[in-house]
Amino acid sequence: MPMPVFEEYEPAGDCACRGCAQRRRSLARARAIPLRDGGHPAARGARRALVLATAAGVVLSGGGAAAAAVTTPAPTPTPGPLALDDPGSPQGGRGPLHGPHKGPVGKPGAPAGLKRIDRTTIVNRAKLWLDAQVPYSMSEYWTDGYRQDCSGYVSMAWNLGTNEWTGSLDKFATKITKAELLPGDMLLFHNPADPNNGSHVVLFGGWVDETQTHYIAYEQTRPTTRKLATPYGYWANASKYIPYRFNGVTGGIVPEVPAPGPKPGESTAFPGAAKFGPGQTNDHIAQLGRMLIERGAYRFYPKGVADRTWSEHDRLATQAFQKAQGWTGAEADGIPGAHTWRLLVERQGRDIPPTVAGAPGPGGVRAYPGPGVFRPGRSHAAIAALGRQLVKKGFGKHYTSGPDSRWNEADRRNVEAFQRAQGWRGAAADGYPGPETWRRLFA
Repeated sequence: MPMPVFEEYEPAGDCACRGCAQRRRSLARARAIPLRDGGHPAARGARRALVLATAAGVVLSGGGAAAAAVTTPAPTPTPGPLALDDPGSPQGGRGPLHGPHKGPVGKPGAPAGLKRIDRTTIVNRAKLWLDAQVPYSMSEYWTDGYRQDCSGYVSMAWNLGTNEWTGSLDKFATKITKAELLPGDMLLFHNPADPNNGSHVVLFGGWVDETQTHYIAYEQTRPTTRKLATPYGYWANASKYIPYRFNGVTGGIVPEVPAPGPKPGESTAFPGAAKFGPGQTNDHIAQLGRMLIERGAYRFYPKGVADRTWSEHDRLATQAFQKAQGWTGAEADGIPGAHTWRLLVERQGRDIPPTVAGAPGPGGVRAYPGPGVFRPGRSHAAIAALGRQLVKKGFGKHYTSGPDSRWNEADRRNVEAFQRAQGWRGAAADGYPGPETWRRLFA
């Protein structure tokens, strides 16, 4: 009985299934390593069928030696130097930098030889790829020698001198808490039990607001480098992202937003109504103006700041705050009393609502144009202004072009993301900006 001939099934070279992708990577590392369990599902089925047919033919013909050869296990592939992920996961490997001619430069570094770097430099290095819109790739290297994937991006920002991967970056850093996060730190998810499943790393760029539910993430992901407001710790596997601080960081911390309320040396006790009004100049007036601006009175101050001399701007801002509390008549005359002062110092009561108009307010901040502007098919200059501000705040993920002056679904989805970042849900996060959404977005 003639022995059957083995014919290996070869799937198309651009097949995107996980088996084929893994097989292509394996062949790139060792061309001579035969496949055993990997590869295209159709290939595995074809090989199993051929092996069974061969075994049956050998048994029928009584070929003992041949049978032993058929049943001998195929050699186990030699494992590669690192575990790679599947095509849908933004993970990378560990390796040297690459020079101008794509050749390796040096060897993977040891944590002992760290270059010192400050936080401002880390963020500025991260912005270099953001400005260049570096395409994502686990095999290509940018002109600076770093691999164009998530871990190569962090290696570049930290100036490590080598291309690390999600399984080695923690050796260059110290684990910290969420409360300790500062710009230039990283959020790392590495799955040691299965490195191929979801491992990723991003750079922390600062909190979106005081709720600390969203932060600005600098990351290398498909299709290009991006900066985006991101839920803590990430869109998926949120609880598995661990904050780390680079061991080589030297300082240059981005100044934190000061806590609201009086600054050191400012008065918490009401100084008396005589300190306020025409002709008065003192530190209490400047303190009043700063507290009012924090509560929504920015538009009343043409320069965006308060000074020590009483002016009509102070009276109008104070009156707006008083009216926001529902006061009328003498209670809303624009001169702060003890009650007005206490609400401002203790950050109680209602904030000053935005005005309803189409032009920028006195402080240069565009006033809320009304809800009717933000509806499908409407065009308005305020829609373009809204879009630009969303992008500036890191909420432009859904724009594929623009933004422009015509309202569309991308605008609504970006507004919804911003609203959810404020902690709002349900009807409060429907994607249509109201006065409070507008005020916070342009604050």
